[in-house]
Amino acid sequence: MPGYIISNIEIFDTNAYSEYGALAPDVIKKYGGEFLTRGGATEIMEGDWQPHRIVVIKFDSVEHAKAMYNSPEYQAAKAKREGAADFNMIIVEGN
Repeated sequence: MPGYIISNIEIFDTNAYSEYGALAPDVIKKYGGEFLTRGGATEIMEGDWQPHRIVVIKFDSVEHAKAMYNSPEYQAAKAKREGAADFNMIIVEGN
């Protein structure tokens, strides 16, 4: 059963965030992740949510998504974005 990482990202420092952006995609790919959307246009259909940059990544399983997130390589990339962006991230089981 696939697992998805869904993130809502508000970027404050584009230069620092670009360092994360240079590292993270290779790590995500290494763990079998596939970007389904990365910052495309959004349109609010219901509610008062004010999304920022939405990223959805599909993995073969929740376990693969967690393995990527907890990997030393991703944690190193994550350190590059600290203070550069406000991240809200979840992992959700899909079908």
